[in-house]
Amino acid sequence: MSLSEFTVEDGAFLVRLARKSVEEYLTRGIEISPPEDLPEKFRVKRGVFVTINKLRFEGGFRHKVLRGCIGYPYPTHPLVEALIDAAISAATSDPRFRPLKPEELREVVFEVSILTEPELIRVPSPSMYPQMIRIGLDGLIVKKGWFTGLLLPQVAVEWNWDAEEFLSNCCIKAGLPPDAWLDRDIQIYRFQAEIFEELEPRGEVIKKELHWG
Repeated sequence: MSLSEFTVEDGAFLVRLARKSVEEYLTRGIEISPPEDLPEKFRVKRGVFVTINKLRFEGGFRHKVLRGCIGYPYPTHPLVEALIDAAISAATSDPRFRPLKPEELREVVFEVSILTEPELIRVPSPSMYPQMIRIGLDGLIVKKGWFTGLLLPQVAVEWNWDAEEFLSNCCIKAGLPPDAWLDRDIQIYRFQAEIFEELEPRGEVIKKELHWG
């Protein structure tokens, strides 16, 4: 997947579809079907994550608090189908949060991340992993046995992590010790994402550009 494949208009369509999927599920109890007559790019199998953030105002400043995030790391389903399922799951099935209530829909913003296929990072020594990770571009998947953890590219930027901190936190996400990335039997994958987000609930959708440092 090219990181310039989707336009802002494409992203706006996907973000609004994610919101509509959740609205229909929470208010009417139905899972909507994908729209018909879509361009082929929306029907190709792709990895996708839907993130729901709650807007809060404290001390005169607005900030976002994670309310749910679930998705498909690998291109196993057509994009629109994976998106609808991920959106509903992010709202109702993220084990870290209670299910979203209908009245919260006016307080949350939706973010859609369309993923490239994860690529195994190969290094002569695990100590070289940090050199292979580009903060602001790469997301990570850590695998060791039954343990798996994934962090989207924007997470490292939002928390101002360097590459070692990103690796450590991805290990923690997988349920592993923070230094597990130094083990020789671990597998680390990287991927990139095109990210689109609402600025306000039901508001303008932009393409999210990541900056670090």
